[in-house]
Amino acid sequence: MAISLSVVLLLAIILVVMIRAGNIKAGPAIVAVLFGFFLASTGMADDIQRFLDSIAQTINEIQF
Repeated sequence: MAISLSVVLLLAIILVVMIRAGNIKAGPAIVAVLFGFFLASTGMADDIQRFLDSIAQTINEIQF
């Protein structure tokens, strides 16, 4: 769950920065947030979560 919270927080920060910089208006931002909210309640949510988990695991296994 910690990775999910971190991704949500990161995306929220990016969204706020984009709105404040004028790169995205408030209307499209609200639509994007609502799309994500409703997408999370579909059957695709599990597949998306597995995909993001596999990316996070791959990044975690990279050793510098």
